[in-house]
Amino acid sequence: MTAFTPAAEIAAAVASGRTTASAVMTACLDRIERLNPVLNAFTAVLADRARTRAAVVDASRKPKGPLAGVPFAVKNLIDIKGLPTLAGSKINRDDPPATADAPLIGRLEAAGAILVGALNMGEYAYDFTGENAHDGPSRNPHDTVRMSGGSSGGSGSAVGGGLVPLALGSDTNGSIRVPASFCGLFGLKPTYGRLTRAGSFPFVSSLDHLGPLARTTTDLALAYDAMQGYDAADPVCVDRPADPVAARLNSGLSGLRIASAGGYFRAGASPEALAALDVVAAALAASETITIPEAQRARSAAYIITATEGAALHLDRLRTRPDDFDADVRDRLIAGTLIPAAAVMQAQKFRRWYRDEVLKLFQHVDAVLAPATPCVAPLIGQKTFVLDGKEMPLRPNIGVYTQPISFIGLPVVAVPLPTAAGLPIGVQIITAPWREDLALRIARTLEASGVAAAPLPKLEG
Repeated sequence: MTAFTPAAEIAAAVASGRTTASAVMTACLDRIERLNPVLNAFTAVLADRARTRAAVVDASRKPKGPLAGVPFAVKNLIDIKGLPTLAGSKINRDDPPATADAPLIGRLEAAGAILVGALNMGEYAYDFTGENAHDGPSRNPHDTVRMSGGSSGGSGSAVGGGLVPLALGSDTNGSIRVPASFCGLFGLKPTYGRLTRAGSFPFVSSLDHLGPLARTTTDLALAYDAMQGYDAADPVCVDRPADPVAARLNSGLSGLRIASAGGYFRAGASPEALAALDVVAAALAASETITIPEAQRARSAAYIITATEGAALHLDRLRTRPDDFDADVRDRLIAGTLIPAAAVMQAQKFRRWYRDEVLKLFQHVDAVLAPATPCVAPLIGQKTFVLDGKEMPLRPNIGVYTQPISFIGLPVVAVPLPTAAGLPIGVQIITAPWREDLALRIARTLEASGVAAAPLPKLEG
């Protein structure tokens, strides 16, 4: 066993008696103690809880679950019993501790996984960088002077750095896929309404998703399978039968039609992003290029909805504690309060039209490929970058290729590729609603052929 042993292999070793959950947890907690000061991925480590849970797993005479003994951690907007749910903020530190774990934690633990802590994130999830004004930036394990990506930056940093093999993040406009791209991981944003969000602090309810990040597609699928199931506590969780995918990962691609997104999704991308997209397309024999209609307008509409819903959620905090916000987040939320209602109505009407138009594409193709980020991880503190030949603000524009997809709730798997720059970058595999199985099968094919893989970080220990 190493720090980078996949979750599936850990579970198999624990189930067979070749190791124990307690031994796995001891090694995990030792590595966190050693490397979290470097990566700043965790905001809370639950060592006593994790050791106790590991002992329970070892003592159980019942069959071990598919994630037996696997350490995992969650973005700190997900409720953990006994901790205040920070959502990356200063203000929430004054809240009482959560009285129960979020349902997704319970579902992962029912599969045998063991929670080890809460992870750093951008304040109130309004972030693409992984920089937090209160807890400091989570750092990229492949180059610690670079961003981990946000807002699930601690999740990317922890899994990419081998602190845990599995983490949960949230994705409103790209906050799972951006850290996956920057940190060289597989990440899944499921269909909107597939996984319950109960017990999590919202950002934009009509756009919010929860999902896993991992170093392999098998681990991603095992976590996804464990978390599926209807939950009436989340009003948008769809009462739909679970659709386990792990057993079908190696079904191959026979008969699947895969295309690359052109136009908007190639404009402005760095050479590294375009090269990664072309490598994936070639490996999948995806010679067709399609146009996703009005993607630029979709991004603009997503911004309007994000800003206005986010501002409405935080209006009382903005009035009473403006100085306790990250100034960048505060100013963007204040700007959201100034958007006219007519613009919001137009954005919502466009959203319905755009969803219908994009879904028509899936009558002709099964999956669409697109860059996950326009570039490799920028430097921490970097404020601008070149996008489509223009110097642009970095923080709001990292999600240029993820926002038009989140906007209509499609499932996406981000897969990691190496670049000539020596840093990883991600490619999105986008499928029709409820077809996470196809996206994961395609990702697994790329992984099995060696095209996509989570690289080992440049860290001591």
